[in-house]
Amino acid sequence: MHQEPRTITRRNALTRSGFGLGSLALGGLLHDLGLTGANAALASSLAPRPPQFAPKAKRVIHLFMNGGPSQMDTFDPKPKLVELHGKRLPSAADASEDSKRRLAGPALGSKFKFQKHGQSGIEISELFPRLAKHADDLCVVRSMFTDLPAHELALGMMNSGNLILPRPSVGAWTLYGLGTENQSLPGFVVMCPGGLPVSGTANWRSAFLPGIYQGTHIDTKESRPDRLIANLRNDAILPEHQRQQLGYVQKLNQLHRETRAGDPQLEARIQSLELAFRMQTEATDAFDVTKEPQTIRDLYGDTLQGRQMLMARRLAERGVRYVQVWHGVGQPWDSHFSIEKEHPRLATECDQPIAALLQDLKDRDMLKDTLVLWGGEFGRTPTAQGPIDAKVGRDHHNDGFTIWMAGGGVKPGHVHGATDEFGLSVAEGKVHVHDLHATLLHLLGFNHETLTYRYAGRDFRLTDVYGEVVKEILA
Repeated sequence: MHQEPRTITRRNALTRSGFGLGSLALGGLLHDLGLTGANAALASSLAPRPPQFAPKAKRVIHLFMNGGPSQMDTFDPKPKLVELHGKRLPSAADASEDSKRRLAGPALGSKFKFQKHGQSGIEISELFPRLAKHADDLCVVRSMFTDLPAHELALGMMNSGNLILPRPSVGAWTLYGLGTENQSLPGFVVMCPGGLPVSGTANWRSAFLPGIYQGTHIDTKESRPDRLIANLRNDAILPEHQRQQLGYVQKLNQLHRETRAGDPQLEARIQSLELAFRMQTEATDAFDVTKEPQTIRDLYGDTLQGRQMLMARRLAERGVRYVQVWHGVGQPWDSHFSIEKEHPRLATECDQPIAALLQDLKDRDMLKDTLVLWGGEFGRTPTAQGPIDAKVGRDHHNDGFTIWMAGGGVKPGHVHGATDEFGLSVAEGKVHVHDLHATLLHLLGFNHETLTYRYAGRDFRLTDVYGEVVKEILA
């Protein structure tokens, strides 16, 4: 009687039979291709699942401004700072000693003019002239705060709800809760060109959630779709030979699972390999912006950020749940020096693409169920860092900064909260990052207190034991 080979390890078998990602498709693919009748594919961890209640948003596009943009130069005008430019400001009464040190410099009034836009009259600086035309779509939160003003810690808080400990990212929680509508693309895609931010891939990790939920990083500095993802295609083997290999690999996986039933890391690895094969055609198509009409490509602009934003829309309409688009990696919004030069440069890079994204989503009737989130890990101080001269900049500031959202169930043309007249701290409507996360999950159809995962003997959630939904910004 024929015995299945058990004398070689699974690792050796995969090594000998693998010729690239194209050879690594597993159960679901084999079933689709009809290669095995007895193959009961694993119930995919990425299968679409209903939320706990009717959602307003089906997907999220997170525009991450790496380094921390200055709120008083973009979306939170402070005329009092302009009046007191160069003079000392009163210290915030409840500020920490570190905050008082960072705020010890003279007042630095913004050089950029603000103007009211749209019927809502939201004030936006001249740095974003094209985005300003969409003022009536924006829900601006001017009362954000986070715990600490250090990049690594604040990035951890904004992306995973924890300053230090390894926790799943927001995108991983979203994918865990909802699954994905497209089994041939990752459900959580991170576009980060030309390198990685502080903390690297920890910003989109799955931590103790199964690995299938972690973000898939795409280095969008490459403009050619076939170069965006390394080793995506296998040109060294014919399709019919590849199918034969797939059948054998699946048998080996079945043998390996017999004594490891329910191992989440093994299941995630198997599903990841299957996804890699499926991506050979779907991913190349999704990232190929040349398939868009010229009018759409012109709308976004033929720039790195223009291509990223257009890819984000293409991924969203193909069922990807969470798309994170990074801007400012390598040359961040972290303007400790020359803010009058650096912020206009950075804003110019993304103003047209962001405005195009909002317009394109509206034209496709997608903005109503796509939540667009813009912001960094913290803001900037209302005071100068060092002497006021041509190279003056602003330090980190965590006690009051601005983010904005659009679509996906938030109030359009609305401003929530406020910092004091100097921008030293939040004066009304405080929103912690935990509150932002609770609100985001609510818009996706989840109670943030009950979307949990059992690990190490306790139930974990994105917001830990904190967070309240900011009902005032819900449409």
